[in-house]
Amino acid sequence: MGKAVPVFTPKPLHIRQIDLDRPWAWLARGWQDFRAVPSVGLAYGILAVISSYLLTIGFIMLDMIYLVLPAAAGFLLLGPVLAVGLYEVSRRREQGLSVSLPEAVMAFRRNPVQIALVGVALLLLWFFWVRTAALLFFLYFGLEPPSIENLIVDTFLSTRGLPFLVIGTIIGALFAFVAFAISAISIPLLLDQEDASVMEAIAASVRAVQTNFVPLLLWGVLIVVFIAFGLVTLYLGLAITLPLVGHASWHAYRDLVAVGEEAG
Repeated sequence: MGKAVPVFTPKPLHIRQIDLDRPWAWLARGWQDFRAVPSVGLAYGILAVISSYLLTIGFIMLDMIYLVLPAAAGFLLLGPVLAVGLYEVSRRREQGLSVSLPEAVMAFRRNPVQIALVGVALLLLWFFWVRTAALLFFLYFGLEPPSIENLIVDTFLSTRGLPFLVIGTIIGALFAFVAFAISAISIPLLLDQEDASVMEAIAASVRAVQTNFVPLLLWGVLIVVFIAFGLVTLYLGLAITLPLVGHASWHAYRDLVAVGEEAG
């Protein structure tokens, strides 16, 4: 590990500089947590699968199937706050404490207001992204969207859809990067440090991305790959990839942040 970069908080807190290969170590430790307490990870993963199917069915019933893919990006934007219980499992295992599903579900009580504020910020970002995606879709395809049968062909396999895909991907990547920058370590930090505030946590998260841009860019790409795998498997893969990324994100926080005596 390299030198630590200070962040302004009431407690001594520094951001460590890490090596490029650290994201792979986070995944390895996350997998160990998942295997040690599979019941919690699978509970969160199965809930994500069920929620995805319900969301998709809802959009189909509303004749808004074109919003399924942008809405599915919610796992990238909202995932950090939805995974609080997974962070708690990894935190408690690290400290040698007992781990159970009720303890994971109630983890937000350690710092409820501040965690909720980050959740609201990410939720608003997700709503804004979905509205932007809908506007972009109508700009390219008009007020009469393609039928369900022709949607994939018109969107992904035609020259007409190419500019839409390119611009939509760029805009979506910008939304995802903003969400990643403010949440990479902010929610694990709020869970770990009960007296930390949302502004301190977001500032620390942004500073971590600035200080370790390349390693965290790799980490962000790995998150996208794992979530994308979950989506292309008709959501079933999320039962594994979502808890894996959640557990690994806790270890990312522990690698990146030094608090108290560690910061010294």
